[in-house]
Order: sequence, then structure tokens, then C-alpha cells
Amino acid sequence: MAENLNPRWPVLNRYDADHLARIALPIGGLGTGTISLGGRGDLHDWEVVNRPAKGFTPNIGRQNGPFFAVHAQPHGSPAFTRLLEGPLPLEAYEASHGSRALNHGLPRFRRCEFAAAYPFGQVLLSDPDLPLGARLEAWNPFIPGDADSSGIPVAALRYVLTNRGAASLTASICGTLPNFIGQDGHSPNLDWLGQPDFAVGQQANRNAYREADGLRGMFLWSEGVDPAAETWGTLALTVLEAEARLSHRAAWAELSWGDSLLDFWDDFCADGQLDPQPVGKSEGPVASLCAQVEIPAGESRALTFLLAWHFPNRRTWHPRRSASACCCGEPDLERVGNYYATQYADAWDVAAKTAPRLPALEEETLRFVTAFCDCDLPDVIKEAALDNASTLRTQTCFRTEDGRFYGWEGSCDTAGCCFGSCTHVWNYEATTPFLFADLARSMREVEFAHATDARGLMSFRVHLPLHRAQEHGRAAADGQMGCLIKLYREWQLSGDDEWLRALWPHARRALEFCWIEGGWDADQDGVMEGCQHNTMDVEYYGPNPQMGSWYLGALCAAEAMARYLGEDAFAAKCHDLCQRGRAWLDENLFNGEYYEHEVRPPRDESAIAPGLRVGMGSADLADPALQLGAGCLVDQLAGQYLAHVCGLGYLLDPDNVQRTLQSVMRYNWRESFHDHFNHLRSFVLGDESALLMATYPRGRRPVRPFPYYNEVMTGFEYCAAVGMLYEGLTEDGLKVIEAIRDRYDGRKRSPFDEAECGHHYARAMAAWAAVLAWTGFQYSAVNKTMTFAPVDGTWFWSNGAAWGTVQLKCGVEGVKARLTVLHGALALQRLVITGVGAAIADAPRTIRAGKSAHWQVKAI
Repeated sequence: MAENLNPRWPVLNRYDADHLARIALPIGGLGTGTISLGGRGDLHDWEVVNRPAKGFTPNIGRQNGPFFAVHAQPHGSPAFTRLLEGPLPLEAYEASHGSRALNHGLPRFRRCEFAAAYPFGQVLLSDPDLPLGARLEAWNPFIPGDADSSGIPVAALRYVLTNRGAASLTASICGTLPNFIGQDGHSPNLDWLGQPDFAVGQQANRNAYREADGLRGMFLWSEGVDPAAETWGTLALTVLEAEARLSHRAAWAELSWGDSLLDFWDDFCADGQLDPQPVGKSEGPVASLCAQVEIPAGESRALTFLLAWHFPNRRTWHPRRSASACCCGEPDLERVGNYYATQYADAWDVAAKTAPRLPALEEETLRFVTAFCDCDLPDVIKEAALDNASTLRTQTCFRTEDGRFYGWEGSCDTAGCCFGSCTHVWNYEATTPFLFADLARSMREVEFAHATDARGLMSFRVHLPLHRAQEHGRAAADGQMGCLIKLYREWQLSGDDEWLRALWPHARRALEFCWIEGGWDADQDGVMEGCQHNTMDVEYYGPNPQMGSWYLGALCAAEAMARYLGEDAFAAKCHDLCQRGRAWLDENLFNGEYYEHEVRPPRDESAIAPGLRVGMGSADLADPALQLGAGCLVDQLAGQYLAHVCGLGYLLDPDNVQRTLQSVMRYNWRESFHDHFNHLRSFVLGDESALLMATYPRGRRPVRPFPYYNEVMTGFEYCAAVGMLYEGLTEDGLKVIEAIRDRYDGRKRSPFDEAECGHHYARAMAAWAAVLAWTGFQYSAVNKTMTFAPVDGTWFWSNGAAWGTVQLKCGVEGVKARLTVLHGALALQRLVITGVGAAIADAPRTIRAGKSAHWQVKAI
């Protein structure tokens, strides 16, 4: 079916019939929620009502849900009608009363294949008995550097029908959408209020056909749901092709024994058009919109549907009555709103404003995806980076009405999981800053200007609304140090000195907080020995490589920022602590293969500063449990990972860093897990390969190690793999990334949902760092410098505001470079090729979109 692919859309992966069942490609904007496109072409996981909703598909009478169907009448031959989906998976066949799959009774295409390069998903449908082939092209605008255009609450669904017969035919596509306003998926696949068919009609939900603002389609609203409710909002389904003949139903007939569907199906099958007045009572909240076109023999026609939503009343993530570290329950009633709802009045307005822009939005999205997919990166790195970028569109992430960007750690099935833009989790991801720098900067503003108190304690989970930002009142050692490194990164990428000056006083306090009595480094020797709450959800006691490397990175970043701002004395102190800490860790924690944790119990509770002990770790301070100890930890060099991403150089002895990553591969890699014991969560099973969180190759395993040591989690694996790439351990790094993506193959798991503590886990967006490691990319807007590794080829680059490609041709005398900007504008004066030299212009150049600049870097 290769000829059925859209030739203009890039494809990274194709999934055959055996690898469709778990595919769920999120379609929606940044901070808007999404609808998932299934591998067979179904729309499921309708997560558009301000909360996750795995398994939720709005239903019609419990056995049918939203669907698109095609009716075709070949001239001179019998007509036929099919659901625009492929076959159901075999596991959906059996249940107590027959199949429970929605739309199970509708005839389907026999063959199906899926192809994707996020955000583009294609479903290829064919049937040997039919003269019609179909392709669904589903997408939403995704344009790095343009968060607003990438944040539209809409799914674009373009159905391309191809007449493979010898005669022309008349074809109709009908989209059917239940009006589920008032329902958010908390009780998946039940009727509204748990009542019989169409109980939502009792809430006065309404559907109407509209022709306005250059659009034709259905508008869905409610006159019964409280306008202040989180589930209140609007929906719209429109058709864009002006030449299509439209018909509709604002409601289905309310009949018993499944005859509501029978009545609709008979009407659609009769002539491919709909009678707007169904027989019987018409209070049911089901809207159907039908578009009809003529297709000559051998030709194709497209019908484009825009499915838009608008649910403005997002609530904050955590109730006042609780301050637990992890929340998978009901949210608070305090409203924070949605940024997208300030841009659009309702769902019809979304469609009306998007429709005329759609061709340009598609072209710009294609420009990005094509440039990325056509570059010379290994395909598995492209796949990991793009597929995990989809997390930005899911309910893991949102933007409040003021435009600020926040994130859960991940998503439970029906609620967010682990609130507060958790610093120690979001430290790892590298996608947001390099694709949407303004969103990353908004996170730094929240962390320093709002979540950091007068003492310098940064609440590692931020409450909302922002006046409650410091209510959590607990600090994470790795989270707080990582935010300092990320502040440096965002400043370098933006070159915004005033922004840095505004946040610097808070950042300085956040670093000085390490040195308070009972703090992480109370003796100010450059080594964290105190009570260190961290991303393992426990407290470590004593020096360890994980917190140690984060601290060294923060000191290095703070030194650079302080020196730039003229605070030379403070910069000198940071430099001294960093050098002493580095020497101590190399001398005392490195065992010749990797770094160990030296457990040092605190004297007693009074030796721990307030706010450092969260309470999820050991109850016994005299002999603390839940420690790393002598383990070989997968991300023991996490601070070094982020330091490389940010261009801060080596924090520890380079030889020790390389040996450590070699040891992680030697001791933590497993080819299969048939014989592996794991007492907690399993994200890898059977014949799958992965890196374990920790192993104890030299023995001395604590009786109770830190909780997750037997697990596997992709975000940590990416951290290690990226470190390997930076160290030239290319084969090992690729092997780890390939193993991850083999596990998310569409058959076992969705390629667009790498889970940890919840679906669409933020840490997995560390995958983008593999792009940076492979290309050696660095950018400083402060000194107008861009850096690449000396590798022949065409490479994609992005600094979060502008993006494009660079073509490098390496020779004995140096490197020739052609740098092209495809979006935004780039200020550049120096182009550095690592290990070769630099080309320096007389003055900064501003290279704008569509322009290129040539550079000759001569070898030193």
C-alpha cells in the first residue's frame, strides 16, 4: 500500500496489522488536551475536558461511539457503506454479551496500516472487494518557536478517497459525534450520569447546524451544565471543502433495541445523505455531518473535517486540604483556566479562525517535520525525540490563562499524577527548551520568582493558583540544583540579560540555601552530605554521585551567571566549591568503575534543616533504609548529562565519567527479563531489553535499597544513553535507545506514551537530548555563538525560538558550513566546530527564515 501514503508527509515508522492495537497518537494542541488516533483509524481517549481520560470514548447507547463512515455508489454497480476503520483486534471479540468494542457491529475495511512522523498520522485502508481505497491524514499544527499556533484545540482529519474502479462514483463521508458536554471520562464508556441511552439530554445538551464565518458544520453546546463547571464547554465539527454537498442530523431518533443506530444506518446507506428529521423523539445528543463528492475513475478526492473543542474551566491540581507528595485524585475547585480559551470564544470560533490558516499551518509544520526527518540523524533518535514531544500536547501539560506552562509528572487514567511541575522530574526533559523556549522560561519564572521563599527554599512542587506557590514547603536537592542549571540554559538560549537580572536574586538565594545550618552542604566544602530528598522519592544521607553532580552543575552555572552580572566574589566562591567538590567526589566516591554513595546517618532530627525531609524515606535516621549505597545507578551522572546539554563542560574527571557510563552498560544492561525479579512496577517484561535502575556488582546491597532499584524507566535510560553519546560510546547509546523504542512498537505499547509514574511521563522527553549529543549542538544568544560536532552531513538545529539545518563538509583544512534558518531569526557571529576551530564574523549577523549563511571554519 506504499502508493497510498501522502507523498508530501514524512514517515518515520510504518506499522503493519500486527502492530496497531496499542497505537494512540495524541491529536491536539499544546495545553489543550488531545484525542488519540488509534492504529485502525478509531478516535479514542477523548482527553479534552481538562483531565486525563484513558479508555474514555463518548458513547451512543453504550455500544457505539464517535465514528466516520463512507458510503460509495459506483455508477452502474451496487453501493456499499463502511466504517472508516480497519479490523478490530482479536482480543476485542469476546465478552459476556459479545464484543464490547464501540462500533463493533459496523462493517469495516479488511486491511489497515499506520504510518507516522509526529504530529502526522496516516491510516491506510483498503479492501480487495471494494473499488475504493481510503487514507486518513490526521494532525494538529506543531511549529517549534510558535506555541500559540501549536496550541490550537483542534484535530484536523482529512479523508482521501481513491476510486480504483473503472467507473466514476459518488462518495459520502459522515462524521458522528455524541454531545458529551458534562462528562469528562472519569467513568469511562458509561452513559452520562450512568443512566440509559441519551440521559445527557436531561442536561439540555443541544446540537445545531451552522453556516457562518465561512464554515459549515455542527455546533454542540449545553444549556444544562453549570457554566462554571470544569466539564462545561462547546464542541464543533465542520467540513472545509466548499464543493461538497452537506447534509446533517442535529439528533438521532430515540428508539429502543438499538434501533437508533439502525435508523441512522438505513438513512445513510440509502443515498449517502442524511434526513435532518429522524423518526421518533429527537432529544438525543448525537450530531452527524455528511459531505458528498463525485470521484472520477482513477482519481482521488479529499474531505477535511475539523473537530474543535473549548473547555475553559480548568481547576488547580491539588486541593487545599492535602499536601501529599503525589496526587492521583480529584482536583481542587480553584479555577486556573486555560490559555487557549483566552484566544477563542468557543469551539466554533476555534474552527473559524483555524480553517483559513490551515494550509499555512500545515506547510510550516511540514517544514519542521521534513527538515527533522530528512537530516542525517539515526532514525531511532528521530523517532524517540518526535514521539516523546507528543507529551507536550497531552493532559500531562497545560497552560493557565496567563500563558504560563505547567506539568504533572505524568497522567493516571482519569487524573493527573504527581502535581506541581515537579522539579526533580522536569530536570531531565530537553524537549521544551529547545522547541518552545518561551514555555521553558515561564517554568523558570515560576520556580524562582514564585516557588522560592525568602530563605532560598524552592518548593519542588508548586501549588496553584500562584499565590499558593510556596505551600508545599519542601525542597528537593536535585530539583533545586537542576533549576539553577536550567536558568543558565534559558538565559544562554535567549540572551535576555534583563530576564536573568530579574531572577538572579532568587537564584542566588536558592544556591545559598545549600549552605544553611543543617542544609545539604552546611560545611561548604562543595559536597552534599545532608538530608537530600530526590527523584527516587526518598531522602539520601551522605555524599552520592547523583546529588553531587547536580550540585557541581549548579555551582558551575551560578559561577558563570554571577561573573556575567559582575558579582565576582560570589562567582569565585562558586568556583572554589565546585573545584573542591569535584576533587572530593573523584577521590572518595569513584571506585575505579563507577561512583558509589557513602551513607552518613544524621546525628538526629535536629541536624536536618526544616523543609528538607519530605517523609517518604526512612523512618529510622540512625540506620537509614532506602539508600543507594554501593549501587551502580543508571543516572548517577545526571548533573553531568544536563551540564553537557547546556555547554558547561565536565563536572568530574572525564576518564571517570566515561568509565562510569561503560560500567552502567556492563552491569545494568539486560538482554531479557525472563529471570528478573522486580518487587514494584514492571515497564519491561519477557524478551525485552533495557537498563536497570541500579545493580550491585560489588555486593553490599542494602537490605532495603531505594524503592525503584529493580525497575526500568525510559527517562533514566535516555539520560544514560545520551551520556554515552557525549562520551563517544555511540554503539552503546544507540543500543539503549533502540531497546526503548522496540518496547513501544504499537503491539505491546503505544509509541506515543512512554510511561513511568503515569502515562506520557515528562522525564521521557529527555529523548530530545540525543539530538543535541549526536550533533554537538550548542547555542549562546549571549555571545552569538553556535557549535556543532565535526561530522559530515545535514543536521537539524533548534534553539527554542528559531530552527533550521546546517550542512557540514569536513576536510583536512577545516569545515565548510551552510547554515539555513527555516523559522524565526538567528543572531550569529561565531560558528564553532568542536576540535577544529571557529569562524568569526566582523559583527553579528541576523539570519532570517528562508535565508542561509556560509561559513568556512579553518582547522587550527
